Amino acid sequence: MSLAREYDMYDYENMLSWDERERWELIDGKAYQMAAPTITHQRVSRNLFRQIDAYFRDKKCEAFYAPFDVKLFAKKDDAPSDIDTVLQPDIAVICDPEKLDRTGCRGAPDWIIEILSDSTGRRDRREKYGLYEEAGVREYWIVDPDMRVILAHNLENGEYQAPKAYTEQARATPGIFPECVIEIADVFRDI
Repeated sequence: MSLAREYDMYDYENMLSWDERERWELIDGKAYQMAAPTITHQRVSRNLFRQIDAYFRDKKCEAFYAPFDVKLFAKKDDAPSDIDTVLQPDIAVICDPEKLDRTGCRGAPDWIIEILSDSTGRRDRREKYGLYEEAGVREYWIVDPDMRVILAHNLENGEYQAPKAYTEQARATPGIFPECVIEIADVFRDI
């Protein structure tokens, strides 16, 4: 059992000492414990990651899936005690290999995807949206398994633009990777 409590302040150094079987995120030093994902969440994540990973095979960019530490505002030389925001996006694509270290990503990934769940949906839509925008994540997708829709937010001039909505009948193409085609019907298959 971890010593973390959701009302104390922590940094990444603290987080590294917690039980590896528990999933946590830090936002401005506040710890949020994450529940295990549902089977629907897992299926959507698997179906989406398969398509993304296939596209990036043998390319410069690399896709990762949770659990994967994204130290969103960390700089290369920051000590773990200097880092107070660490997120666990469902899928992250990083194109700069210099941002990768043995524990995850230091700085903003190029593309982040969050799959909504009852326990994290509100944070994904509000807090993480703002954090990803502030950090410069070039594209942020919010996947809603209940509505069977993907909302794609592209960063322009430091702000996310009105999202493109992709439903099951569509093919989605990330604005920053226009040759990557995601079959939305396959994302929501089996749920």
